[in-house]
Amino acid sequence: MIEMLQWLGRLENSKIVALLIFFVTFCGILFYVFTGKQRKQRLESYKYIPFADEDDAESDETRKVDKR
Repeated sequence: MIEMLQWLGRLENSKIVALLIFFVTFCGILFYVFTGKQRKQRLESYKYIPFADEDDAESDETRKVDKR
């Protein structure tokens, strides 16, 4: 166990281990995001959010002008 920790303590070895950990984590996140029908439908519904916010903001401004 001590030998393994000493091996990880060397800078040239720890870089490789860190790269593998981050790569596996990245692949896991991609797999989680792009699999499953319910998740896909939810993500598809999010693509119109920026357009909906602009419409709401314009209607709010119109209401403020109408009240004055």
